[in-house]
Formats: sequence, C-alpha cells, structure tokens
Amino acid sequence: MSTTIAAPSDTSGQSGRGAGTEEALRPHAEDAFAGELAALAAQDDRPRPARWRLSPWAVATYLLGGTLPDGTVISPKYVGPRRTVEVAVTTLASDRALLLLGVPGTAKTWVSEHLAAAVSGDSTLLVQGTAGTPEEAIRYGWNYARLLAHGPSRDALVPSPVMRAMADGMTARVEELTRIPADVQDTLITILSEKTLPIPELGQEAQAVRGFNLIATANDRDRGVNDLSSALRRRFNTVVLPLPATAEAEVDIVARRVEQMGRALELPPMPDGIDEIRRVVTVFRELRDGVTADGRTKVKSPSGTLSTAEAISVVTNGLALAAHFGDGVLRSGDVAAGILGAVVRDPAADRLVWQEYLEAVVRERAGWKDFYRACREVSA
Repeated sequence: MSTTIAAPSDTSGQSGRGAGTEEALRPHAEDAFAGELAALAAQDDRPRPARWRLSPWAVATYLLGGTLPDGTVISPKYVGPRRTVEVAVTTLASDRALLLLGVPGTAKTWVSEHLAAAVSGDSTLLVQGTAGTPEEAIRYGWNYARLLAHGPSRDALVPSPVMRAMADGMTARVEELTRIPADVQDTLITILSEKTLPIPELGQEAQAVRGFNLIATANDRDRGVNDLSSALRRRFNTVVLPLPATAEAEVDIVARRVEQMGRALELPPMPDGIDEIRRVVTVFRELRDGVTADGRTKVKSPSGTLSTAEAISVVTNGLALAAHFGDGVLRSGDVAAGILGAVVRDPAADRLVWQEYLEAVVRERAGWKDFYRACREVSA
C-alpha cells in the first residue's frame, strides 16, 4: 500500500537563482518589475486564489498595463486583446493547465514568464523542452551518490521544477512542449489530471498543494513534430496568442522592447529611430502577409516566420551598430543587414523573394530611397 508524502522542495535550501540580480544581463520578470509588483500587491484588495501573490484582476493589470489609484504607472508587458489575457489568467485560477499556442515570435515565453512572476512571485520553475528532454526533467531524478550509498530514499530524490511547484503551490512552466518526445509529454497526464506524481521506487506519491498550476507553450509551426496526445490536450485550456493586429501596434511593441533591451545592454537612448522601426515592421508584415500594406501588390513570402521577436532583434542590433560604429542615430544602413539575415533563410529561394520585393516594392516607395540603397548594398 502506497503512502502519500508532500512533494519535496529544493533539497539544497536554495531557490536556484543567482546572486547579484542588479548585474544580470536579463533579470527575471519578478526582479525587473519588482516595484510594479509590489505596488500592485499593496493596492490589490480583490480576492486572491490560494497562494497567489495578486488577484486575477491585478495579474491582468500587470500584463496589460494601467494606472493605479495612487498614480503608479504599470507598464504593459503584452500588447494584445484584453480578453486573451483574462482567459489565460482565469485558467490559472482553475484546475486546468494553460497552453499558450501561436506562431514563433508571438511572445508566448514572455507572457508565460510574466504570468508566473505575477501569480507566484517566481518564474524560474522552468522545464525547457527539446528533443532530448528526459522524463526526469518533468518528474524527478536521483542523487546517484546517495542512491548508491543508501538506496532509494527521499533524501536521494532530486525534484524537478514541476515537482517543486507542486510542493509549494506555485506555477511551473514548460517551454516548447511539442518539442518534447511524446512519451515524456505524457508524464504530465497524471500530474494535471490527478494532481499527483507517483514515486514507485519509494511506494509513495507526491500530491500538489492548492495554488499549483502549469503553463506550457507550443508553436503552431511544430505541428507534426511531437503532437500532443488527445488525453494530454484535454488537460489544457488552449489560448492562442495572435500576431499584432495592426502595424502601429507592432511598431509600439518593437519600440518598447528595444528601449528595454537597450537599457539592459547600456546602449545610449535612441534619439529618433521610430521611422526605421516602422520600415522594419512594414517589411516584415508585407512579406509575412504576402501583400503590401495598401493591398495593391501581391508579394511572395519567404520561408522564415518574420515575427515581432525577430523585428525586435533586428532593431536592437541596428541600435548597437549605430551606437558603436555610427553617430548614435538609427539609420537604414544599421538595420539592412539584420533584415537580410531574417528574410533570407533559404539562400536559393528566399534570396529571389527578397530581390523581387526590393525591386517591385521598396524601390518604388516614396521616402525609402536610403533604405533601398542600404538593402541593395548588403544584398549584393
């Protein structure tokens, strides 16, 4: 007969987080936005689910941004449909896990991290999914020195991030779920349906405490890699994160993230780069959609995704070029090489798509002569 034990927390007594967060190149969400989270908690008088740091309303406000009664401004972390965020937050307050689905670059990981930070105050209980992710990454492993010396015991057990979340009533994260082999994915079925993790080696089981839930992310483009079984998919409430609805919304997202990343990289403020950001976003959207913004000209789409995340990368790299090898002003020449690298993934087919777009669209567009020349130069 098996006995029930609480899932062990981190046996080292440490959270696993590094010291000196002020020096971190990319601080965790709960560290980078600690002031906003504290301000929300101080003024949040709405009901909170068990072990949640904030109420669902406050979690949504943290994600979407707003101004608190005391004048504190909460910056938006996600620019998109409010209802999408509300459904995601509500799911975490239920007994169903949350699956964030979308094409690459739709901020699934970003949203997942900020949800965990706002709900549990810790976004680091993370399993990164790859083709080589073992079952132990989701269940538990063993300290082999103790295992060989004393045999299977609770002290020899090494809990996974999911198991630690079960023990502490926190939110675990699984990134790129569909990249994980199907038999390893199915390890989650009992955890999500029974809220229990069997430990057959000890004749015991670990039960989740109230507050535990799980956020997984998956790419639309990964369909057919390791599709979720119907049994596992039923355990999730799926929320699709769409691409930005309008060009202006995407420009706003790119500008905000580039500003944040520029500060982290200690790059000088960008005095006037919004025109180049708008050009990058326009190029990506037109090639992605297969038609120009005015709807008059059809264009071929390259093999890459040309996501918002890639646009942020192109502009951030351009800002670094302008800062270190230019006059500090973001210009067409600073983003041209990055755009070429993002568009031309298949050297044969994508280069033809790019050349055709340059000559048929960019060359004829008023005010884009410098951009055309810079792109032609790096494409030669």
